[in-house]
Amino acid sequence: MGRMVELAEQIQAACAAIRGGWPGTPRVGMILGTGLGGLAARIERKVAIPYAAVPHFAVSTVESHAGQLVCGELNGCPLVAMEGRLHYYEGYSLQQVTFPVRVMRALGAEILIVTNAAGGMNPHFDLADVVVIEDHINLIGDNPLRGPNDDRLGPRFPDMSQPYDRGLIDLARQTALDLGLSCPKGVFVAVAGPNLETRAEYRMLRGMGADLVGMSTVPEVLVAVHAGLKVLGFSVVTDLCLPDALEPVEISRILEVAARGGRRLEQIIPALLAKLPPA
Repeated sequence: MGRMVELAEQIQAACAAIRGGWPGTPRVGMILGTGLGGLAARIERKVAIPYAAVPHFAVSTVESHAGQLVCGELNGCPLVAMEGRLHYYEGYSLQQVTFPVRVMRALGAEILIVTNAAGGMNPHFDLADVVVIEDHINLIGDNPLRGPNDDRLGPRFPDMSQPYDRGLIDLARQTALDLGLSCPKGVFVAVAGPNLETRAEYRMLRGMGADLVGMSTVPEVLVAVHAGLKVLGFSVVTDLCLPDALEPVEISRILEVAARGGRRLEQIIPALLAKLPPA
């Protein structure tokens, strides 16, 4: 019981610190992945709060992640965005990685939009494609819900038959179509990292039915579903993971491709927020 009380108290302390800098109530929480922080610049009436200023938040150690909460409005929708996420491979527990999702929910968010840069294993995908995630596979080897469950935060055994909201998936794809952009669906598999995969591993993952591979997202989605948030996920294809044509990857190249895909997301997400049905 002590650990559960401690988590609830930590969430409230973090919320109090954020409300001290931004008194709004978000409808949407957003997590911006590797190279995808450009969307944060479009947030209006914003307040930026460094992770280090929020009690119990871990600090991102990845160079391409700014490490701050950006609170404000995007196309009239109040939101809180993580400009840069936390990763298991940085040495954090999955409870630390997903703590911000708990805080977003406690602040009032109803929807979580999560983005990532991912390897594309589906041969129909191309570099900088934006793919909406329709399902996932967890191969990280850990689960953020492991341990005692606090029934105030969510059920012991959350159902995962539809982790990504079908209505939001349809809205995202229609929004992209209206903008003249392609937005296929795909299955995302999460691995622990930080190394990229071998040819044999890509063959295995593709054989499992995965279209995309990355080192994040699934833990955050597990906690979001547990907490009762509707989830929408996007991957930007930053490298092509085709085993028979595999080339060494340069991180600088991944960031450049992520930025190109990010510019597409910067069109899709604000337009989508404007189309959300009334709360």
